[in-house]
Amino acid sequence: MSLARCVAVAVTSPRTRLSVALGLALIAGVASAQVARTPDVPAPQDVPYPGQIALKVDASDTTQGIFRVHESIPVQAGKVTLLYPEWIPGAHSPSGPIAQLAGLKFSANGKPLAWTRDTYDVYAFHVDVPAGVTTLEAQFQYLSARDGGFQMTDKLLMLDWDQMSLYPAGYYTRGIQVQPSVTLPAGWQFGSALRASSKDGATTTFQPVPYNTLVDSPIYAGQHFKQVDLTPPGGAPVFLDMVADDAKDLEMTPEQLAAHRALPVQATRLFGSHHYDHYDFLFSLSDHLAGNGLEHHQSSENGLGPGYFTDWKDNPTDRDLLAHEFTHSWNGKFRRGADLWTPNFNVPMGDSLLWVYEGATQYWGFVLTARAGLWTPQQFRDALAMVAANYDRNRVGFDWRTLEDTTNDPTAAHRAPLPYRSWQMSEEYYSAGQMVWLQIDARLRALTGGKKSLDDFAKAFFSVDDGSYVTHPYTFEDVVSTLDGVAHDDWAGFLKSRVQSVQPSLLDGIAASGWKLVYTDTPSEYETQYNSNPQSARHRYNFAWSIGLTMNDDGTINDVRWDGPAFKAGVSTGAKLMAVNGRDYSAAVLKRAISTAKGSSAPITLLLQFQGGVRTVQVDYHDGLQYPHLVRVDGTPDYLSESIKPKG
Repeated sequence: MSLARCVAVAVTSPRTRLSVALGLALIAGVASAQVARTPDVPAPQDVPYPGQIALKVDASDTTQGIFRVHESIPVQAGKVTLLYPEWIPGAHSPSGPIAQLAGLKFSANGKPLAWTRDTYDVYAFHVDVPAGVTTLEAQFQYLSARDGGFQMTDKLLMLDWDQMSLYPAGYYTRGIQVQPSVTLPAGWQFGSALRASSKDGATTTFQPVPYNTLVDSPIYAGQHFKQVDLTPPGGAPVFLDMVADDAKDLEMTPEQLAAHRALPVQATRLFGSHHYDHYDFLFSLSDHLAGNGLEHHQSSENGLGPGYFTDWKDNPTDRDLLAHEFTHSWNGKFRRGADLWTPNFNVPMGDSLLWVYEGATQYWGFVLTARAGLWTPQQFRDALAMVAANYDRNRVGFDWRTLEDTTNDPTAAHRAPLPYRSWQMSEEYYSAGQMVWLQIDARLRALTGGKKSLDDFAKAFFSVDDGSYVTHPYTFEDVVSTLDGVAHDDWAGFLKSRVQSVQPSLLDGIAASGWKLVYTDTPSEYETQYNSNPQSARHRYNFAWSIGLTMNDDGTINDVRWDGPAFKAGVSTGAKLMAVNGRDYSAAVLKRAISTAKGSSAPITLLLQFQGGVRTVQVDYHDGLQYPHLVRVDGTPDYLSESIKPKG
C-alpha cells in the first residue's frame, strides 16, 4: 500500500482533471483528519521539500549481509526530524524493521552532530542543525537477517528502499525528491521499475523520483539474471526480471513462456486499461532468498523456490502469485480504499476495505492464472475447493468475528503464528473476501441472464483514465454504486450481510456458479502437490477437514480445529504426536487409523508429547478421511467455467 502518486503524471484531458480533482478532494479530507503522532514530530504538509536528497546504498557486502547507507539531505538551520518508514505498503501494518537499523550518525561540514530519538515515536530522530549548514549527511547500516528469510546471499539480493532510507518529517512524501544510487557486487545485474541515468563500474545512479515512488520501486539483483519481454501486442512494456541461485533455473519452455505472456494480455483485457508506463515482475527463484509477494504500482516482488520452471508439472500451487501481485497494479495501487491513503509512511493506515483490496485481488488472481493457462481448469477448481473447505469447516471464528474485523489483523497480530487459527482467524479478508467476490460474479450473471459478470465491474471500476497512475481512492459506497451500475440490486445489504455480520454465508457462490463442495477419502492431485511444497503449505499434513489437525513434518501439531474432534479430546496446538493406536507416528499410520475408525465405535488413540510430559487422548471420530472437491450440479448454468475462459 504505497502512498498516493497524485502528481506523478501530467493531467491533460478534462475528464482526467475532473476525476483527479475529486480524488484529491477525498484524499485531502482523509489527510486533514491525520495528525502528528507526537508534538515533536511535524505533521505532513502538501508542499514541496526544498532541494533533492542524494541516497546511496552500498549492497556489495553479500558475505555479511550488510547494506551501507549514505544520505545527503538539504536542510536549513534549526531542529530537523527524520523518519524511518513505519507503515509499510502491502504489509497493511506498522512493521517497518527499525530494529535492523544500526550505526546511525549525522554530520555537517565534516563535523559530527548529535541526534536523539523521539520520546514517544521510535521511528523519529531529531537533529539540531547549526547555522550556516545547508546539507545534513546521514549514514547507517541496515543489517539484514542472518538466520533464514535472507534479503541478501552470495548470489542474489532484494533491496527495499523503505528499509534503506530516512526522510524529512513535515512533508507529503510525493513532494520529496530523491536521486538514488546502488552499488552491487561486480558483474551482477538487476531489475527494477526505476530507470538508470548513469553507470560507473558497479554503481548505478537512477533518475530522480518522488520518495513515495522510490519506496514503491524495489530492486532484485543477482549473479544469475534474465529479463524476458512479456509486453502485450500494442501495450505498455511488461518485463519478467528473474534472479536465481543457479542459471539453469531461469530457463523457460516455449509453453511456459506463452502462459506468462498471456498473463498481461488477459489482465489488460479484464480491466480494460493499464495504469503504468512500464511494469516489471521482479522474480527470485531461490532456496535461500526470502519468499515474497509484495505489490507495487509499476513492479511487484515475487519469490518462490528454484523449481518453479524446472519442476513445472509437479509444482502448480504457487502459480497464482504473479497474477495476484499484477492485479494489485489496478486494485490497491491505482484504486485504493480511502482510509488506506496516507500522506507519508508514518501516518497510520486504515484497513477497513482490505476485503476489496485483497479479497477481489485473490479472486482475480485465481481467475487470471487460469485464463492465462498457468493453471488448468481442474487445478483452478481444486485450489478453489481447498479455499471453500476452510470456510465450510475450518473457520468457526466467524461465530464471533466479522470479515471486516479481520482487516485489523495485520496490526493486531503482525502475522505471527496463532495457537488456534480456526477460532482466532487471520486476515480472512483474503480468502473469505475471495468467496464473497465469487458470489458477486455469480449474482451478476444470474441477474443479467449471463450477459454481465464481474468482468463488467472490473472495467467500470478500473478503466478510468487509462494509462494514468494517479491514485483514485474509493469508499464502500463507490463499490456499491459501481455494482449497481452493472446490475441493479441491494448491493449494500448484500455486502454488509457478508462483510459486516457474523456467521456470513460464504459458500453460496459455489452453488450459484453451478457446482457443489463434496468430500472424499482421496485428495486431489493439486492438494497433494500443495502439501508437499514447503513454500506454499503452512503445514505438511492436513487433516483439518476430518479429525481436525494439521501437522509439520516431525508430527508437531500447528493447528487444532476449534470444537473439532481432536480439540474436544483435549489436543493442543504445539503438542507433538508420538504414536497412533500404539504405533509410532507417521502420516501414513494416522491416515490408516482415521480410515479404520470409519463406521466403528472405537476411538483413535493419540500419544502426545508436550511441555516436558506425555499423555494419551481418545479422539471420537468415525467419518474417515475427508478431502474437498468441486463437482458439477447438473441442469444449472456453469458460471464457474465461464469465469475462467480466456478473453479474446
